[in-house]
This record gives sequence, C-alpha cells and structure tokens, in this order.
Amino acid sequence: MDGLGVTPKILGAISTTEEVLAGVKLHGKRILVTGVSAGLGVETARSLVAHSAHVVGAARDLAKAETATAEVNKDAEANDGKFELVALDLASLKSVRACADALLAKGEPFDVIIANAGVMATPFGHTADGFETQFGTNHLGHFLLVNRIAPLIRAGGRLINLSSAGHRFSNVDLSDPNFERTPYDPFVAYGRSKTANILFAVAFDRRHRGRGVRAAAVHPGVIETELGRYMDASQLQALIDRISQQLAADGKGPFQYKTVLQGAATSVWAGVVAPADEIGGRYCENCHVGQIVSDSVSISAVSEGVRGYALDAKNAEALWKKSEELVAESFSN
Repeated sequence: MDGLGVTPKILGAISTTEEVLAGVKLHGKRILVTGVSAGLGVETARSLVAHSAHVVGAARDLAKAETATAEVNKDAEANDGKFELVALDLASLKSVRACADALLAKGEPFDVIIANAGVMATPFGHTADGFETQFGTNHLGHFLLVNRIAPLIRAGGRLINLSSAGHRFSNVDLSDPNFERTPYDPFVAYGRSKTANILFAVAFDRRHRGRGVRAAAVHPGVIETELGRYMDASQLQALIDRISQQLAADGKGPFQYKTVLQGAATSVWAGVVAPADEIGGRYCENCHVGQIVSDSVSISAVSEGVRGYALDAKNAEALWKKSEELVAESFSN
C-alpha cells in the first residue's frame, strides 16, 4: 500500500510501530519529526524511514541527536528512506524562527509534521523569551514553528501534536500562563501545556481542513523515557500505585508501562495510517480516537479519555489568539 490513510487494521494499546506500518510504503513522503534526540522521537523517525519515508528530524542538541539516530540512518539506508537533522530549540523563539526560515528557504514540502518534542514536570523556570518553561517549550515553540512553515504542508497533509493524559491535570490558564500570580505546580504546568497541544490541533485543523490538511493530538501512553527525568521517583510510584488500585477495583490488571515501540505507535498511526476525517480535530490514544470523559473523573480513575475543555472550539480560539499575542505574530489561514 502507498500513501496516507491506508486500509484500517485492528490495533490497540500494545500495538507497535511495525504492526501499525505493516504493508505500508511511504516512499516519496516527507515528514518532519521534532525531538529526535531520544525516546519516542527516535523510534518515530526510525519506523518511518524503515518504510521508505524521508524524515527531517529536529533537535536542540545535534551532537546528541546524531548519536541517538545512528540506527535511524541504518534503517534509512537499508529501506530506500532518507534522514537528515536540523537544529531547533523550542525554548528559544529566535531558534524556532531560524529553523522555520531555513526550511522555508529550502522550499521542500512536508506531508506530515509530528510535533513530538517536549519537557515534563520541570522545576519552575522560563524559556529564553520569558515564558514558563513547559508552556513555552511544549506549546508556544511548536505553535510558532508549525504556523510559520504551514505553507510547506502539502494538501492532504497532517499535523500531529503529542499531548498526554496529563492534560487532565489542568485546563489552560490564559490569564496567567507564566504563573505570575498562581503558585507553581510542575504537574499543573505540564497539564496546561498538554491541553494547549490538543487545543492547537483543534484550531489548526479548523483553519486548514479546507485545503485537505488535518490536525490531531495524540497521547502516546506512559513510557519510561528521558521525559520523566525531572520527576521524583516516589511521587511517580505513588501515582502508578493509585492507578493500579483503581484498575484492580474495576477488575483489570495492574498498570504497565508501554515500550517505546508501543508508545510511538499512535503517533505513526495518526500521521500516516488512520483516515484523515476520523482523526481530524480529535484526540487519539492507543491507536484509536479517544472519547470525552467527565471533568469530575479523577485522573487516576480512568485509563482512557479526553477532557471536554481540551476539545472546546471557543477555548481553542482563545488560546490561538493568546499565543499570537505572546509570540508577537499573527497567522491567517
């Protein structure tokens, strides 16, 4: 099979990238993946080039990325794929603009953008431009990059934003995005940024669907990667224990981490396999579209689902307007 939106497969929480891409040929498809220096970004890039795609991988630390993507290059060479690296520091709007300008100057179109890079539960801090670290890096950096290079996305293309079940920790707070008046909590800040990733996909999808470009957000699952390097081990274990207790109460087995191959599967599924109309403007998890769950349901009491505020069109438009204000650029359709 060739192209985006191939025949549906029976996939789920434990599906791997190879199972998602079985029988899929991506020759001629050009895909941008951010955050290719570790974890999910590396596997996302590797799986795509292994099916003949041309992947442009973006990373802040190019030396680290070159080492981390050694296998990506090998799979590209073995399967008629291509892989190249570009510099991108999402915590610096100057770097984001430089990356976007370089891609625009090159003028080569993309079929898919997978906004994979991000940070989680960081200590309180600010990006180079004074934004709270997680909101600035996870949302604003990608907001500016994607909108600047949106003209490069081919008709029929896609934007896939990596979000998280952690969006359930908090809606966005557009009146105080930098915690200037709110006591800082690393998980609340993470939740705000991950909700923003979903809302950005909702608003981008509305603006670009007319030319066949769709956008979606994905939750990869819980995977042990560098993303959790700022988290306290005892705090993480306590959260997992609560989830396992709830699962047991529901008659289910204990919580289990996903492997990196399973974690990258939903990104790849939404990016090149799922029907565009199925995932456009939606939140995806475990290789399917997630359903809205009540805000009253505890984060530890539900294994799947998306909060309604993360898909709310008015919320998405308010975030778009605020984001334009913060990056000091306006983006029309």
